[in-house]
Amino acid sequence: MPDRQEWKRKALDWIDAHETDIVGFLQKLVRIPSVNPWFGDEENAAGGERSAQQYLARHLASLGGEISLWEADAGKLKRYEGMPGYYAGRDFTGRPNLAAVFPGSGGGRSLLLTGHVDVVKAGQGWSKDPFGGEIENGNIYGRGTVDMKGGITAMIKALEAVLASGAKLKGTVTVGSVVDEEAGGMGTLDFFHQGYRADACILTEATELNIAPLCRGILWGKLTIHGRSGHIEMPQAHWREGGAVDAIDKMQLYLEQFRHLNDDWRLRKRHPLLPIPCQLLVAQIQAGEYPTTYANRAEIIFNAQYLPSERDEKWTGGLVKREIEQFIRAVADTDPWLRENPPVVEWLVDADCAETDPRHPFIGTCASALRELWIEPQVKGQCSHTDMGWPVNVGIPTVNFGPGKPWLAHQSDEHLSIAELMQATKAIALIIIDWCGIEGEEQS
Repeated sequence: MPDRQEWKRKALDWIDAHETDIVGFLQKLVRIPSVNPWFGDEENAAGGERSAQQYLARHLASLGGEISLWEADAGKLKRYEGMPGYYAGRDFTGRPNLAAVFPGSGGGRSLLLTGHVDVVKAGQGWSKDPFGGEIENGNIYGRGTVDMKGGITAMIKALEAVLASGAKLKGTVTVGSVVDEEAGGMGTLDFFHQGYRADACILTEATELNIAPLCRGILWGKLTIHGRSGHIEMPQAHWREGGAVDAIDKMQLYLEQFRHLNDDWRLRKRHPLLPIPCQLLVAQIQAGEYPTTYANRAEIIFNAQYLPSERDEKWTGGLVKREIEQFIRAVADTDPWLRENPPVVEWLVDADCAETDPRHPFIGTCASALRELWIEPQVKGQCSHTDMGWPVNVGIPTVNFGPGKPWLAHQSDEHLSIAELMQATKAIALIIIDWCGIEGEEQS
């Protein structure tokens, strides 16, 4: 019987011989416009997630996987209210999750390979068809190539390579593809609600082949500041006597104070695996009605990041929300109008975070796979949110690992290097073999 290195060589040789097939698989997946309905792109959202999942399910079934396709039911998930990924009334009609189980022979460690099939809308500014899968200069272009159909392709083709090598895995491999990540992660919540578990998990988000055992949490908030309209060209009485109050002027107070808050966070909210600290950053501003009137209302939409160490008892960002709310009240107390007319904070999104101990043996398995490919492993955190929260919450050591430059996600002309796609596929194949073990050998 071949030894482990021989099985690895066979799997890697299969990947090299099937580059055209691997690239074509991703192209076909990109050409299914699985835009999350949350983005309001009716043309590219209608049935797209379902079509993409059916495409994956057919392929995984052809490899021998035990296939489950099901639609989440928000009503049955009510027990998770207040926890990551729960949104009351979210409709999953025609938006199925997918699981494909490949049972091992026994005695090995199990592995979950997972990703999300939904994408954001294409948006403007593309020089190529966003759903065309065009190849140019060694890159595949299209919405979702980076986030994260490239990762889904890599994990499925890596498993296919291992199966094609003839190796009989001792540990079970489960492939999970979920919907709704781009609008809060309820698909992932439901996936783990269904009971899927493993001894380790790779979430194949784009990391440039870095091993990312951490992601940050993300809060989206809307701060509404009320003023009082009045003719902008006319003298105004004091506001206590009915005069106008410029909401834009009050908004500027908050913009200035947010800078001071960030100076504090820059020192306190850092992590050794992250290149930048958590910050509260203004993303959108809306104010005023027309040019002759003081604004009676101003809105600031902000993005605030938080660390796994800041999670509350429900694994969400409640502690950081309270910190921000207290800060907003403290600023209001410095201004007589705001003290009597306090701004209102509305929380739009709380995308959770998680962390796996970088000393966990699974991190070592991932690093060894990269070294075998002559790639020096880098362990770095993911600055954005990923769906790794729920697998970690249920006790599964999880890493983000996949092809692609994360900052190209959601951009026009999103694209993925074919060379990196192939490297990711090879690395995951090696991880599968080393983690799950091969029938007939001692577990390493």
